Amino acid sequence: MPERVVCDTSPLFYLHRLQHLSLLQNLYRHILVPEAVVTELRAGHDQGEDVPDLAQYNWIEIHRVRTEDALPLTTDLGAGEAHVLALALQTSGSLVIMDDRYAREIARQRNIRLTGTAGVLLRAKHEGYVPAVKPLLDELTRLGFHLSKVVQRSILACAGE
Repeated sequence: MPERVVCDTSPLFYLHRLQHLSLLQNLYRHILVPEAVVTELRAGHDQGEDVPDLAQYNWIEIHRVRTEDALPLTTDLGAGEAHVLALALQTSGSLVIMDDRYAREIARQRNIRLTGTAGVLLRAKHEGYVPAVKPLLDELTRLGFHLSKVVQRSILACAGE
């Protein structure tokens, strides 16, 4: 059975901006996204941001997460992050793709497997979908993506760059 992958707003937004959203399909085949993420993307669109229209991708499945399932997770989390974590907890053994540091800490506390946008790019290089990670990390930085220098060096070392 294919791996169940739940994705947050930031990876969808930044991979789209890099013109590499298809990496998610190439690497994971099928992505689960809670409605709260769609709402966040729509809000970005309404503010003039270049965001993906998830309805265009048949490999992205939108899920309704009951608010009461996400409530225990909402302390200081945005709706997208809370709903991603709630959906992951409902989807046994899933992998979560998210970038928010605080949400990642909550995921670790709940033993949810994690990766982020940079981790997707690293896996894409290892599997031959992109030739190098560094130019993509540089472009992410230019787009406003925040990645500590320590994490960036670690990703590049793992990529052999």
